[in-house]
Amino acid sequence: MASNPTATLTSLLRGSTIEDHDEVLKAANAVLKASKNNPDAIHTRVVALLKLDRFDDALRALDDGGDKLAERCILEKAYALYKTGKLAEAEQLAQGGKKRGLQHVAAQVAYRAEKFEDAASIYKELSAHQGPIEGEENDLRINSSAVNAQLEWQGNGDKVEQSRKKPSREDLEAFETSYNAACGCIARGDFGAGGVLLKRARDLCEALDELSDEEKRAEVLPIMVQQAYVFTKLGKLEEAEALQKMINIADVPEPPSRVIAQNNALAASTTNDNPFMAQRVFDSVPKLSHGEKFFEHQSSILQRNKYAIDLQSQKYSGVATSTISTISKSPSPTISPYINTLSVINAAAHAHNESGKTSLKAILPLLEKRPNDVGLILVIIQLYILTNNPGPAINLLETFFKRLEESTTPQDQDVRFAPGLVAVLVSLYHLSGRKAPIKTELAKAATHWRRKSKPSLSLLRAAGTALLESSNPEDLSTARDIFTSLRNQDPNDRTAIAGYVASYATTDIAKISSELDKLTPVDRLISGIDAEALEAAGIPTFTPSVPVSKKRAAESEKEKPAQELKKRKIKKSKMPKDFEEGKKVDPERWLPLRDRSSYRPKGKKGKKKAADLTQGGVVKEEESLELAGGAGTVKVEKTTGGGGGKAKKKKGKK
Repeated sequence: MASNPTATLTSLLRGSTIEDHDEVLKAANAVLKASKNNPDAIHTRVVALLKLDRFDDALRALDDGGDKLAERCILEKAYALYKTGKLAEAEQLAQGGKKRGLQHVAAQVAYRAEKFEDAASIYKELSAHQGPIEGEENDLRINSSAVNAQLEWQGNGDKVEQSRKKPSREDLEAFETSYNAACGCIARGDFGAGGVLLKRARDLCEALDELSDEEKRAEVLPIMVQQAYVFTKLGKLEEAEALQKMINIADVPEPPSRVIAQNNALAASTTNDNPFMAQRVFDSVPKLSHGEKFFEHQSSILQRNKYAIDLQSQKYSGVATSTISTISKSPSPTISPYINTLSVINAAAHAHNESGKTSLKAILPLLEKRPNDVGLILVIIQLYILTNNPGPAINLLETFFKRLEESTTPQDQDVRFAPGLVAVLVSLYHLSGRKAPIKTELAKAATHWRRKSKPSLSLLRAAGTALLESSNPEDLSTARDIFTSLRNQDPNDRTAIAGYVASYATTDIAKISSELDKLTPVDRLISGIDAEALEAAGIPTFTPSVPVSKKRAAESEKEKPAQELKKRKIKKSKMPKDFEEGKKVDPERWLPLRDRSSYRPKGKKGKKKAADLTQGGVVKEEESLELAGGAGTVKVEKTTGGGGGKAKKKKGKK
């Protein structure tokens, strides 16, 4: 008697383990041959296909099963859509699902679609209610830490809870959470802490007993890639290059990680100085297949690196054309890091990698075509500062802000009061010694952001601190409101508490008496200060540094001994015929022959003429005699009275 396929399937399902998926699939197919529309067999077949990573086959099986199967297998279909890269369809299917498994899929879809705030919200809701699945708590901790790291990479670190920014003890017990915590530190620019956490993650992974050597290698390689990146950012190029030699890029499991590893190896290399060879290596990386893609911040960095190599290869025209094509398609103004980075690269292409005044001449005409390009404006400001010319930089940014203030578009107002741009203007004011406009600018920015549902906390703290220094009652009232709002949002924010106390200290001391204990005691603050030593040392004075001239000082050259002066070699053809080395050269050699002191004319006339010359001879004294009758004057030689005894008598004629 032949065996019943349905009974066989049931027995397999009861005793199945993770290695039995092929057998389960064969049994389900056998049942479907006997009973084509058996819902349990179809469902089992779909699950087996998913377990075997045959996601396209699973979707086809779900489509063939009809609407009833689709209603029963929402979780399976959403997961299959997610794994095949159809994120929009998966999100629509998983949205609003109340089943815990469907919420997990929804969080994964949001993560892959780079909607990290939505993913964080879902994981937070799942963590609030403990589920029946064993090990789910650990998975939630790992996935939540990955989402927090991605928020940091995305530039939304303020969306991460302060308690989650520092790794907890539980995070250091698993290599996955240690790795994710390291990525969060790296995204914030804390490479020292990131390097320590990466080493911890690597040590924990290599110490696991439940993983085979191949599985350990697959997990350790991405950690090593990140370690090489950290060494490069810290300037430890030798350590980075040594670590890169230990990485076989072909063994890196995921294609995106493989491309990033190749890029980092190229960046860490200290031997390849040829930009054309670097470009060849960079372009040799294989393209990603369908369904594989980089995160946006990864893609942005890789694109920037490509443009950097092109600029070093002097492909200025191509870089300028490519970047302006993307810039022109985006709204302007914008504070998008990617678009503004392209603006910087575009400016470098037009300036042919020059800096200083030369680059300003090439870049300033671009501002007439793109007056609201934030990246271009920042480049010009930086060049003005490099040329020690902050005045035009301030004027440029103030003019840009004035145009945005006149706009009625809400997006333009957000750009106008973007914390980074406000910080640039405040820094320029500081550089120029203009303190009064700083308070005005910060007060205007604080007024704007206080009306927003998600204000910039760092800007509000800076504005409140600046306004506390004012003697204007309105500024003090505004500072009081700012710190009160910050304190209400986070009662443990020590900066907000200190500002709150300072704002009420002169008006209502009783209102802040309960907050004083939360601040550091004054005795503890001044415990390490020696007042007598400070008084004895006096007030230090700083003399402004005098810029050193690059031109050679004339006096310093005169003070140098003659033997220290560099002797210029004279060509043999330009030497005189009778030149002898070591012989003193006649200083009168440039004078005409008759004007030299050694000149001796020939003949009586020549000697008489020479005697009449003043050079080297006696100047004859002359006197003027008036002629009778007013006929004029005549010059005669003046006779001298001395020397008569030595004169010879003239012999008379015989």
